[in-house]
Amino acid sequence: MPARADVPAAVSDAVNAAILSVSEDRLSGFQRDPFGAVATRANLPAETVLERVRAMLEAGTIRRVRQTLMATNLAHGALAAWEIDPQRLDAAFDYMFRSDPFSGHVVIRTADAATPGSSYRLWTTIKVPQGFSLQKHAEHLQRAVGAQRFRLMPAKRLFTLGVGHVRRRGLEPGSRTETPADVLDTNVVALSELDWRVLTALKREFAPQELALDLWQARADEAGVELATFYEVAESLQARKVIGRFSTFLEHVKKTANDERVTRYNALFHWAVPPGLELDAGREVGRHHIITHAYWREGGPEFRNVNIMAVAHGLDKNVVLAHKAAIDEHLSEAKIPIGYTNVFWGGRSEIKPSEIAPQAYREWCEREGIDPETMRA
Repeated sequence: MPARADVPAAVSDAVNAAILSVSEDRLSGFQRDPFGAVATRANLPAETVLERVRAMLEAGTIRRVRQTLMATNLAHGALAAWEIDPQRLDAAFDYMFRSDPFSGHVVIRTADAATPGSSYRLWTTIKVPQGFSLQKHAEHLQRAVGAQRFRLMPAKRLFTLGVGHVRRRGLEPGSRTETPADVLDTNVVALSELDWRVLTALKREFAPQELALDLWQARADEAGVELATFYEVAESLQARKVIGRFSTFLEHVKKTANDERVTRYNALFHWAVPPGLELDAGREVGRHHIITHAYWREGGPEFRNVNIMAVAHGLDKNVVLAHKAAIDEHLSEAKIPIGYTNVFWGGRSEIKPSEIAPQAYREWCEREGIDPETMRA
C-alpha cells in the first residue's frame, strides 16, 4: 500500500532521524529482518519503521533501499578521472550516468586551477564483471564521450565504507574511533551460478510497493529458490565477505521533502604519504567519524602521486575543511609525513549501483554492437 499522505517524510522529523541514524549504514551484512533490526535499535515498532521508510522513499528523501555488496570483491573496479573539453563535460556526464550500467558514482569535481589534476573534471567509479577488461571498458567510454585522457585508480585496500549522513551531523573535527580502522582487502571472489542467481535478486533496489516486513520471499521466488535456500546462500555470501550492508540511501545533494538538503558539500581528500606507510595512513584517516569512504589508491603523476583518498560530506564548507585540518594534524601526530595534499570538491553528481553480473555485461555488449569476446580480460 502507498504511504499515507500525512506520514512525515522529512529528515528533520524526529522519528525519521532516529530511523535513518540506523538504516543509513548501521545494518552490516545480510539481514533476514532488516526493518525489525532497525526497529530494535531505534526503539520503534517495526510497522512504524516500514511506514516511514516507504514514505521517505516515495517522497524522494530516500533515493533507494537495497542490500549493498562489497563490489570490490565481486568485480574489477576503479575510480576513474576523465580529462574532457569543458564544452563536452555535461554530455559526458549524462552518458556515464544514463548509458553505462557499469559506471556508479558520476561527479563533476573542481579544485584550484593550479592544482595537479585540476583539468580532470569528471570522476566516476567503474566496475567491470568478472572475466572482462576494465581497461578495454574505459577505452570504450573514452571514445564514446570524446575524453582526451583518463586515469584508472583501482583500490588496493579499503579502510572505511559507509555513508551515514544523519548520524554524522554535528561531529566535532577530529572525532574518531578509539583504534585505527580495519584494513579490507579487494580480492575478487568466484561465485557459482546459484550464487549469482541469489545475488542478482538480493541486490536489486526495492520499489516502495515491494517494502514489507516479510521482505525476502518475493526475491527468493525471483531467484527460483525456496526461502530457506535463499537465506543459506545469502549468509554464505556474507561469510565470503561479498555482502555489504542493508541500507536506505538518502538523496544527499538534491532537495528532499520540505526542501531540505541532507548535505551540501562533497569533498574528495587526497594525501601523498611515503611508500610503505599507506596502510598506516589509511587506517588513521579511516578512523575519523566524518569519513564515509577511505582507500589506498595510486593517483600517479597526474595527481602528484597521491596514494590515500577519502570522502567527507557536510552542510558547511568551512566545517568540512576543519575536519580535513584535524585529520592532517592527527597524521602528523602519528608520525606519518604528508608530502602533498589537496581537496577536490563535488558539484553535479548522480549515484547508481554499478552492474556487476557477467550476463548483464554480455547483454550490454550486444546492445552496443560489441562482440563480448573482444572485451575479455
